[in-house]
Amino acid sequence: MRWLLGLLVTLAALPAQAEEVVLGLSSDTVAISTDFDGSDILIYGAVKREAPIAEAPLQVIVTVSGPFQPLTVRRKERRFGIWINTDSVFVDAAPSFYAVATSGPWAEVISDTEDLRHRISIPRAIRSVGAPETVPDAQSFTEAVIRVRTLEGTYKVLESSVGLREQTLFDTSVQLPANLTEGTYNTRVFLTRNRAVVSSFATTIEVRKVGLERWLHALSRQQPLVYGLMSLALAIAAGWGASAAFRAIRHQ
Repeated sequence: MRWLLGLLVTLAALPAQAEEVVLGLSSDTVAISTDFDGSDILIYGAVKREAPIAEAPLQVIVTVSGPFQPLTVRRKERRFGIWINTDSVFVDAAPSFYAVATSGPWAEVISDTEDLRHRISIPRAIRSVGAPETVPDAQSFTEAVIRVRTLEGTYKVLESSVGLREQTLFDTSVQLPANLTEGTYNTRVFLTRNRAVVSSFATTIEVRKVGLERWLHALSRQQPLVYGLMSLALAIAAGWGASAAFRAIRHQ
């Protein structure tokens, strides 16, 4: 509970302002090494206020989003006994990872209008400006991205997972999977009353490859020919080693 005392001291030292968030992270960096199997990020904070607590209950929403990337979503259909690509939709930007955690049921925490304004929910976080006129159900392609990435564990909706005490102190934990994309992960906290956002705060978490993973990644980008030759040499060496071991076992 030491971090709670630290937050209360911070609150007392800050100048008078409107109701707002004071946020903390268990770590603002994540290192991806060869044995990386995921990481848990503890997000905690408090609400600084100079006036009495309002009658309407406070709610908290926390989002963590990975780097945004464009992608093309294709639909496969079975024709003449084989599966082929038919329609496709280009998605301008979709987060490689997205988690949204709330202190209560989604419908009680924020309105659809506020969600649209701040782009908080997963569907609103994905940006798809236009789709071909020949594709009448373009929205289903975005839904497919969400469905696939939810199954992969890179998109998460964590309702009622934010602990909120005395409408002042809050905390939650977000699990980052092993298949993280390197880059800057934006972390946002929203305070809501009557399903409307009254305050927000944003910070970042840096995810970087380290050690051998970092060296191989840099080599593949900066010297692809060397990286390819090295990979080929390693594959040949591994095959020769396996063959030699098999022959030795046969002659025993």
